[in-house]
Amino acid sequence: MWIDFDTEAGLAKGYLARPARGSGPGVLVLHAWWGLTAAFTSVADRLAAEGFMAFAPDLYQGRTAQTIPEAEALMNNRDTDRMAAAARAAVGYLQAQPGLAGPRLGAVGFSMGSAWMGLLTQWYPAALKAAVMFYGAMDADYTQARAAYQGHFAENDPYEDEKWVRAMEDGMRAAGREATLYFYPGAGHWFFEANRPDAYNPAVAKLAWERTLAFLREHLSGQAPSVTSSPG
Repeated sequence: MWIDFDTEAGLAKGYLARPARGSGPGVLVLHAWWGLTAAFTSVADRLAAEGFMAFAPDLYQGRTAQTIPEAEALMNNRDTDRMAAAARAAVGYLQAQPGLAGPRLGAVGFSMGSAWMGLLTQWYPAALKAAVMFYGAMDADYTQARAAYQGHFAENDPYEDEKWVRAMEDGMRAAGREATLYFYPGAGHWFFEANRPDAYNPAVAKLAWERTLAFLREHLSGQAPSVTSSPG
């Protein structure tokens, strides 16, 4: 359901999806540069169907893009302070939800959303314990973070150079953080988003989703990971 929540910069919008049983571990969903479109609210719904309480803050205050030029325009005209305020307040909003199963939160970030997720793991080390990146690397002080990281990247991606992604991985591990990154042959940027027919890769998306669920369950609810598909 769509909700309004308070931030230091005023009201913001977000999408909250509760599990059917009413309680579960909390997971933030941080959207890509398209804005909080159905592609990302559906991720929250899918997480809720798996027993998580998912919250997706709208970092763009209702603005969305359908094309790459539109998304570039949103990025070029973004209000970074308001975005930071919404991302920060989303942590507290999710923590305050009745039925939240424990204090540990997870987060799933897509492209641009991964960058904000990295900052949140640095800013809220006591809360963020599991962070999943989809085709978006991030820059943060990993010595301040306490999260485990999992990443899903396209093998050949013009938006994310593998050398930079590997350098990020090295930084995480040097800081003592758990980091597991997957690179998928034949996939491109946005491979998880079904509304991007130019990039969507169903087989890779399925495997990445299985790995995401296993990772979140392991780190937020203590369940052993279970992945049935062959690795990419």
